[in-house]
Amino acid sequence: MKHKKLGTTSIDVSAVVFGGWQAGKASWVGIDDAAQIAAHRAALDAGVTTFDTAEEYGAGHSERILGKALAGERERIVILTKVSWNHLRRAKVIEACERSLRNLGTDRIDLYQIHWPAGSFGSAVVPIEETMGALLDLKAQGKIRAIGVSNFDRSQLEAARRVGPVDSLQPCYSLFFRKAVEDTLSYCEANGITVLAYSPLAQGLLTGKFGRGHVFAEGDNRVDNRLFKGETFTKALAALDALRPIAARNGVTLAHLALGWLVAQKGVCAIVGARNEAQAKENARAGDVSLVSSDLAEIDRIGRGVSDSLPPGLMWDW
Repeated sequence: MKHKKLGTTSIDVSAVVFGGWQAGKASWVGIDDAAQIAAHRAALDAGVTTFDTAEEYGAGHSERILGKALAGERERIVILTKVSWNHLRRAKVIEACERSLRNLGTDRIDLYQIHWPAGSFGSAVVPIEETMGALLDLKAQGKIRAIGVSNFDRSQLEAARRVGPVDSLQPCYSLFFRKAVEDTLSYCEANGITVLAYSPLAQGLLTGKFGRGHVFAEGDNRVDNRLFKGETFTKALAALDALRPIAARNGVTLAHLALGWLVAQKGVCAIVGARNEAQAKENARAGDVSLVSSDLAEIDRIGRGVSDSLPPGLMWDW
């Protein structure tokens, strides 16, 4: 498993990060707690040392699953969680952090992230100075070790950094979806900010397991994913067909190819969810994938046929 430095800190994070959105159950179907606990443990055994979650994932359920799954392993793991967009007032940030510490069963959070910018989804607009001030105080107290942001554009990231150090950005980013990083990737590289890419497999599309006519169950958030709709989905299927020979000659799966392309980029890690132990082990193998520059360039070109065709906005029709 490759490892990378988290921003300008001394914290090492695994190139493949275990994602806890599914463990929260909300917006997903068919998620089993026991299978999630086994998946967390399997990921650790396979070399994944970094685990990402959020208070928003099932109102703390994902955090509690992580705490239960890896109890007794605190010194081996790096924990990332997030404060919700409706908890960005100073007092709310502090309350949320204390709640997350209890959920996780730990005395410190390695990276505490603002999940969405203030004002998202109709939430109150809170000055970034107030939110960052609370985070800096928590850091001074040793309750968090580093500060990150998620779903911020460049101007929002710059505003946060004017108040205090920001060591990571967590955007929606994959071979097929790059709209969220078009104005931030070069800025992050220039300023030593680690990019923690979520939905790096485009919610499973890049595994190649979804064909024409697939219908997601009611309650599955992928119903609203623009990549699975209309002409974009047709382009994605064609791109997957073009990627298969590259995966074959490298002896890897489509998923490993997509993740390998992502983590080959300087300062970029991939946050990948898993429904069960087998998926967690398979995802972890991507941390050892190495691709030559010519293949990386070809993969990039093929992926842009999908990503560049999308208009600005989220990956979902929310």
